[in-house]
Amino acid sequence: MGRVFEKRKHKMFARYAKMSQAFTKIGKEIAIAIKAGGNSDPDSNSRLRVVIANAKSVNMPKANIDAAIARASSKQDKDFEEIAYEGKGPHGVAVVIETATDNPTRTIANLRSHMNKTGGQMLNSGSLDFMFDRKGIFIINQAGINLEDFELEMIDFGMEELEDDGEGHYVITVPFADFGAMQKGLEDRKIEIINAQLQRVPTTHVELNEEQQEDFGKLLDRLDEDDDVVNVWHNLK
Repeated sequence: MGRVFEKRKHKMFARYAKMSQAFTKIGKEIAIAIKAGGNSDPDSNSRLRVVIANAKSVNMPKANIDAAIARASSKQDKDFEEIAYEGKGPHGVAVVIETATDNPTRTIANLRSHMNKTGGQMLNSGSLDFMFDRKGIFIINQAGINLEDFELEMIDFGMEELEDDGEGHYVITVPFADFGAMQKGLEDRKIEIINAQLQRVPTTHVELNEEQQEDFGKLLDRLDEDDDVVNVWHNLK
């Protein structure tokens, strides 16, 4: 009985630790959105609206969201900047690491350490541009949408793909340049955006055996635990 309890307790603490990490990273994204948009009003700051929607999608409480906005507005938060770093992980997997940091010197030192300790290496910026396409991904609620009419309308805002995720949502893919136009098109039609994100989609893939995948997983675990890291994109199939 004691072992079962300890195992459950460990899983619970691990889950809360993951939530805490996610909330910390979203707090940085809120600060960056406020800085980029010039204000803390979601009604007039489109980027902030997207971050808030994303925060709600991972069950971040409204009190935490409001506190993060208040800290960023009052300059209590440090001045974060977005920097993307590139590298090759174990067994040649291409990796792009998106960060939000107030200390790039610390961030790059930590990333080099993660790479060195797992058999990877950092690369110069731009080395992997040809290996990833930047896409905007929107997840929206299907309720009240006439699919045929909707598809025709969304093509005008850059829609490349529309998929049904089987859970009551549509997933829309647009080119990077059309992210803002799609967001406005959906908002003007009062369509709920559940989550929106700019992704880096690999143009080629690397296949690894099970043991090699475990090696690469060690790098992903280290990056996941780094508070400066916001997103990690790779081309492992």
